[in-house]
Amino acid sequence: MPEKISKTEEEWREILSPEQYRVLREKITEDAGSGKLYRLEDTGVYVCAACGNELFSSEAKFDSGSGWPSFWRTIAEDAVDGSPDVESALRKTEVLCARCGGHLGHVFGDGPQPTGLRYCINSLALSFVGEETPENSITSREAPA
Repeated sequence: MPEKISKTEEEWREILSPEQYRVLREKITEDAGSGKLYRLEDTGVYVCAACGNELFSSEAKFDSGSGWPSFWRTIAEDAVDGSPDVESALRKTEVLCARCGGHLGHVFGDGPQPTGLRYCINSLALSFVGEETPENSITSREAPA
């Protein structure tokens, strides 16, 4: 299980861009198709933009047509936490980083097999660490649109 970290909201504001803060701390959803990592097809690992916790492998990424990076499984069972989203008319579960509690997106039960899950994640909540070289690494602030 990832070691939990805790920061004040002021500390989070210093670490995150204003856009990342809105998504990760205020639970705002970025506009569909606007995310910098949505169409990225490089090999590597997607980590939490706030704390660096490893969340998803590029091997589990798929094009769901939703407008957000989508994954059919997490990199480890304890990488994320879930919480029912009671503020939504849709049946979905909020996905939180298990390390820092940052809002990542939502998980739905309409994904591909073998899990049947679709983790629909905000690009601004992620950074990408390329497998080949550090030059392949992309933060959500600098990824190509």
